[in-house]
Amino acid sequence: MKKSYNIAVIPGDGTGPEVVRESIKVLDAASAKYDFGLQYLNYDFGGDRYLKTGEVLPETAVDDLRKSDAILLGAIGHPDVKPGILEKGILLKLRFELDQYINLRPVKLYPGVTTPLKDKGPEHIDYVVIRENTGDVYTGAGGVTMKGTPQEIAVQNMIYNRHLVDRCLKYAFDYTRKRAKKKTLALCGKTNVLTYVFDLWERAFHEMGESLYPDIKREYYHVDATCMWMVKNPEWFDVIVTTNMFGDIITDLGAITQGGMGIAAGGNINPGGVSMFEPIGGSAPKYTGKNVINPLAAIAAGAMMLEHLGEEKAARAVENAIMDVTANKIKDLGAGKMGFSTTEVGDMVAERV
Repeated sequence: MKKSYNIAVIPGDGTGPEVVRESIKVLDAASAKYDFGLQYLNYDFGGDRYLKTGEVLPETAVDDLRKSDAILLGAIGHPDVKPGILEKGILLKLRFELDQYINLRPVKLYPGVTTPLKDKGPEHIDYVVIRENTGDVYTGAGGVTMKGTPQEIAVQNMIYNRHLVDRCLKYAFDYTRKRAKKKTLALCGKTNVLTYVFDLWERAFHEMGESLYPDIKREYYHVDATCMWMVKNPEWFDVIVTTNMFGDIITDLGAITQGGMGIAAGGNINPGGVSMFEPIGGSAPKYTGKNVINPLAAIAAGAMMLEHLGEEKAARAVENAIMDVTANKIKDLGAGKMGFSTTEVGDMVAERV
């Protein structure tokens, strides 16, 4: 009997359903070729549901999603819903409740894709950012007092404990070893200013590296320097590990260098539980229903999901198909500028798989 996986699908808002449709098309082509099954269960979490019911997530949502092997997400964000409601109520809640403590972001320039970095090509931009995904200021610890007065105080705390740091670092070291490219792991931080938090990170980084990963070269970069080198010398990087907030910032910079949000994919990973994969771009509501949005990031997210599930041959086939399309067909990744519809791009990738 062939292996089968249960995939929870959250198409979400705006153009999310359109790009997820194409991702599933390609996933089905890959599963047929490599002889495994994918069973999909759709969830209507997003802005439309919230506007109709006033409920962001039903009480059973997290337990239901735990029954799946992985989650494929389209996009969250609705123009008629106040910013923060859906993002905190769906994205952050799922990350915390499902303990998806790793955000995995490959930064890879595909052939044929234009980068704003002068004289840089696919051979220069191919690294991975591993962002700790459940600590830092995102925990919501802090508060406001004397709001609306001249003396108003707002505090949001950057929180880490050794457990959160160690498990992220272990994943990063293991990933660097498996990637086997330069076998170099760089810690991105701010030891000269955020002395308490990054003293913890830096000590843990070197202690773990020395005792368990002597084959992995260790480097350290301040976050501001990291941003400069991501533009000037992206070829220096192999794997970067960093905190939640710094990772949130530098991965968007990385996305632009690899061609923009239309090609960038990521995973929210729980190595021992249920992980969620998504295109990095937003819901792009102004393009909803026009069939012009670029689905390649969602397709690449599907490839990441396959790799995570252990279907590595199928994952490579999907990524190779994307690269063939970018090299030979699509010259502009912008919505409405590709020269092909959303559906046609999905068809081309699926055919090449």
